[in-house]
Amino acid sequence: MKTKVAGTIAAILLVSAAAPAQRGLKLDVPYVPTPQAVVEAMLKLADVKAADVVYDLGCGDGRIVVTAVKQFGAKRGLGIDLDPDRVAQSIENAKKAGVAEKVEFKQGDVLKLDSVTDATVVTLYLSPTVNRQIEPMLRKTLRPGSRVVSHDFRIGDWPPEKTERVKGTRKDDHVIYLWTIK
Repeated sequence: MKTKVAGTIAAILLVSAAAPAQRGLKLDVPYVPTPQAVVEAMLKLADVKAADVVYDLGCGDGRIVVTAVKQFGAKRGLGIDLDPDRVAQSIENAKKAGVAEKVEFKQGDVLKLDSVTDATVVTLYLSPTVNRQIEPMLRKTLRPGSRVVSHDFRIGDWPPEKTERVKGTRKDDHVIYLWTIK
């Protein structure tokens, strides 16, 4: 039975990875959903409040932005993802959660972003390489007091202000990092 489940999961991952490639998209980071417990820990670590505008770069299915607005009361949220299927899924998930009027999802390449000035919180689950590439833009355009939280991957040599471990559902640990713009 375990082999059948593992085979099914492997098949789903192969299909998910193949779909963007079939449309000519080269994803720098594969779609791997952040577990909900990690989403909540990230938003708690960032101290998301009602005045916050939360951006999720590489938003996948939109769960971070949706959770920020629905559970943490963020004023609004924006998710950006290169894959149009993920953007469509995010929009649908926001509608189901009843937060569509407070969130926006856009198709776009986070490596081509010029600015995230409107954000007070930016969340990431990208890769060390992509994080390093967007670090200058984050530091340059975020206002003092804005927070950046990354799941599992640091941002270059930028020392995090806080690091926390979150237990996963399969006995795997997740690490989350927090930076505050000075």
